[in-house]
Amino acid sequence: MQVTAESKFIGLGVAGNFAGHLEQAGEASDFVAVVVRDTTAPKALFPFYVPGHPGQLGVFPLSEKAILLPEAAVSGDEKVQIEPEVALWCELEYVGTQVVAIHPRAFGAYNDCSIRRPNAKKISEKKNWGEESKGQAANLLPLTGFTAGCELDDYRIACYLERNGELHVYGVDSAAIDYSYFHQQLLDWAIDKFNHQQDEGPAEHIQGLLAQAGYPSHALISIGATRYTPFGETHFLKPGDTSCVLVYPASRYSESDIREAIRTRQFGPDVSALLQAVKTR
Repeated sequence: MQVTAESKFIGLGVAGNFAGHLEQAGEASDFVAVVVRDTTAPKALFPFYVPGHPGQLGVFPLSEKAILLPEAAVSGDEKVQIEPEVALWCELEYVGTQVVAIHPRAFGAYNDCSIRRPNAKKISEKKNWGEESKGQAANLLPLTGFTAGCELDDYRIACYLERNGELHVYGVDSAAIDYSYFHQQLLDWAIDKFNHQQDEGPAEHIQGLLAQAGYPSHALISIGATRYTPFGETHFLKPGDTSCVLVYPASRYSESDIREAIRTRQFGPDVSALLQAVKTR
């Protein structure tokens, strides 16, 4: 299945669901005042697409083929990084306006491409700068459940940057099951944020955004970025690069298999591959 602008959904991301990523992205200080009951818990749910929103969040940002750099990134005033993630395509179940259940139905490779803006007041200010500012693989893979032993448990997240014909490891190849919150624990946490997260610090009032979107039947939820390699932490996107995020079954492919698949542009049907050309207007 594919997610398009015609799909009735809200786009949300999970901040701080992989140990060490926020520190590498220079964002840990944003969440100092955020109170969490569990120190391993994610920090917030943030919006990247809200249909019906009058501002930037109302622009459909997803692309399977390209990342369009903001002008400030071309001049070097701002820096943009790949954020390799798994995204879940979910059905939302409501009682009145309250979300009471989240049912993941599919998953795939996702690029939560982000501008590094140290002075941004909200997480979303770094996330959606217009069309082609995010990445979602065309081939989402079916998910029959989201409990221990589900299809996603076998998958890993790989991230590479192709520059001048060379392939660089950009993100640490990571197992999906190594997310801090996963399975029902993640869903329970997200339900709480859907219903109770307030407009505080870098976080936003999700209930208000759901209302703006008309209480959509679905959500695309990116569940957190992996850690960067030293190369990924210190290199930023330039025109001519290709961003590569792949979600692949570890029982069937090795890291070298995935690198070869990127080089040949040949991917098995059980791999969710997202290759985006980095460009300017």
